[in-house]
Amino acid sequence: MSSSGRSAAVAAGDLQLVPASERQVAALPPRPPSSSSTALVEYTPPAANPEEEDLEIKLRRILECVPVRVSNTSGSSAGSGSGDFHQYRQMRRREQDRLARMDADYQKRKEVAEFNLRREEKLKAAEERTAKKRAKRQKKKQRKKEKKSNSSAGGEENRREESSDDDDSDNS
Repeated sequence: MSSSGRSAAVAAGDLQLVPASERQVAALPPRPPSSSSTALVEYTPPAANPEEEDLEIKLRRILECVPVRVSNTSGSSAGSGSGDFHQYRQMRRREQDRLARMDADYQKRKEVAEFNLRREEKLKAAEERTAKKRAKRQKKKQRKKEKKSNSSAGGEENRREESSDDDDSDNS
């Protein structure tokens, strides 16, 4: 009955066969001639960030300093002895101390970096002020020198004129 029902549906036109459109296979782009790599996409590592470098150094130091093997691990057996609590408390205290040292070290590094940044800014500002004042002093000195040379040159001409006038009056 199912086969006759199926053939009746096909005959009624519920199912139609449609020819598939011919799809053209897209060709891959040509490889560059001088490429030594066969990869389609080249990996370029991201630019290094100084803050990330500090984190990498910190992580490396932690991995080097923290022991891999943990001693005095408490087991999972029920009814462990009363001494296990003291071991747990000691391990917890050590871990808290380690985290506190890491935080203190981070804060110290951060403060030193901020101090150096502020120091550099202040030194730069002081250098700019010094250069400005130096230029002002040199300009003032130059003007004074020019004024002195102008007045002394003008004074000598006046003296020469006076002396020539005196000579003329004596001769007349």
